[in-house]
Amino acid sequence: MHVTDLARRADTTAETVRHYTELGLLRPDRDPANGYRRYGGDDLRRLRFALKARGLGFTLGDVRALIEESESGATPCPRVRALIETRLQEVEARIQELRGLSDRMQAAVAAWENAPDCRLEDGRVCGLIDSFNAGRG
Repeated sequence: MHVTDLARRADTTAETVRHYTELGLLRPDRDPANGYRRYGGDDLRRLRFALKARGLGFTLGDVRALIEESESGATPCPRVRALIETRLQEVEARIQELRGLSDRMQAAVAAWENAPDCRLEDGRVCGLIDSFNAGRG
């Protein structure tokens, strides 16, 4: 398979295939006649695995480590369980941060609803932001 064939079969983009190849996650052969990359079934399996793992929040570094562990003959399942718990904690923390940001943004919208627009002559950029007390700086 060529890049576009592999991308189509994995329901992704050719750019993703090229990027994952550059990172060493995919290991195509070179066609001796024209130098084009030729991807095989192992590449398709690795690519589908990588896409599923990314969809679950695993990093490309995680994906590489899991592939390497599998290729060394060990099962990466215990590492997968540990990593997903870590990634879940990271996502939950990020959700909390975003909730706080949403609350601050809603408060700003409400506070600025009837505030006048004005140009400040004292060097400040925007009086709305300068006057807002978000409780975080």
